[in-house]
Amino acid sequence: MEAPLSALRVLDLSRVLAGPFAARMLADLGADVVKIESPEGDITRGWGAIRNGLSGYFTQQNAGKRTVCIDLEVAGGGELLRRLAQRADVLIENFRPGVLDRHGLGWERLHALNPRLVMLSISGFGARSPEAHRPAYASVLHAEAGIVARQAEFDATRPSDPVLSIADTNAGLHGLAGVLAALLLRERTELGQHVDIAMLEAMLVTDDYAHFALDETPLIRGGGEIWDAPGGPIMITGDFRYIWRVLTTKLGVVDPTPPGATLAEKIRSRRKAAADFYRSFSDRAKLIEALNAGGLAWGDVRSTEVAFASPTARARGTAATVDDRGGGTRRVVESPYRFSDARSGVRGCAAYRGEHNREVLAEWLASSPDEITKLETAGVLLAEKKM
Repeated sequence: MEAPLSALRVLDLSRVLAGPFAARMLADLGADVVKIESPEGDITRGWGAIRNGLSGYFTQQNAGKRTVCIDLEVAGGGELLRRLAQRADVLIENFRPGVLDRHGLGWERLHALNPRLVMLSISGFGARSPEAHRPAYASVLHAEAGIVARQAEFDATRPSDPVLSIADTNAGLHGLAGVLAALLLRERTELGQHVDIAMLEAMLVTDDYAHFALDETPLIRGGGEIWDAPGGPIMITGDFRYIWRVLTTKLGVVDPTPPGATLAEKIRSRRKAAADFYRSFSDRAKLIEALNAGGLAWGDVRSTEVAFASPTARARGTAATVDDRGGGTRRVVESPYRFSDARSGVRGCAAYRGEHNREVLAEWLASSPDEITKLETAGVLLAEKKM
């Protein structure tokens, strides 16, 4: 079966997470993704478990990509990258706004060279905003988009950062959608687009609590709550008013609220009755049987390791294996796209810095071996030794 994006060429100039994540998804969907690295390499090459010279973090976000290492500070480096951009369909970058312009690689220059190019720029506050100059990692946007303060308010705890980079992957997914939309538009207009994604906006637009702020009304907590239960805590999700109706009409819970009780008293007494009900079962299986009988949504509070061992993850192959470059394999998270009549998924291992210099230049630019050797001698092209 053909992959949906098998004819697409992508230059990935991004580092760490937001851009690399979007590019990894494009690679899983069939695109030829070439990661361009500086002589220092992506900082994430040193994050996580390192096996055969490749870290777990870097492998997760860059599996299936080829790599070319170009020194933009050396004469000829910028020109080589511009030549590659002329052959690309998509270019992804997450530098601070203005950095690429200083190297002659900004949108206006590249668009003039390749009018069909789609360029995705991901930054904390957008390319054209009063705060465009600010450095921004996911944690900064978690704080400034309201997530950190809200969680602290709801849980009555001191503010803390979520233990995952929501702002990065969220912006990456919005960037992916923008790229695909721009490619579709290019089919009609023959012109590429500059897709400018601000992580702050990406966070706010996917915040289902944002309407409270826009309407200037008090926050009301929805979603799931964690309750004590036999065998450990359990997540039960839904509007409590609906859950209470199910508990009293289907599962035999008696409303303990005395006549004339205030709203606050009703809430306290009914929540206590619900908590007592969940704890009353002799074992977890019987509680789950009751929740299922009432049609209530529940979830085990479990570790990520256990999640990968779940029936769904096992059946769908969520933990895929790739070459570990040492004669064995290592696991990475598979992308979630499943098509009825097309293939997708991680297509190979992660690469060493500059591993595909010669291969890519020969394919994309028809460069001769002598030309590539000259670029290596000049210090434009670099590569680390393979393990």
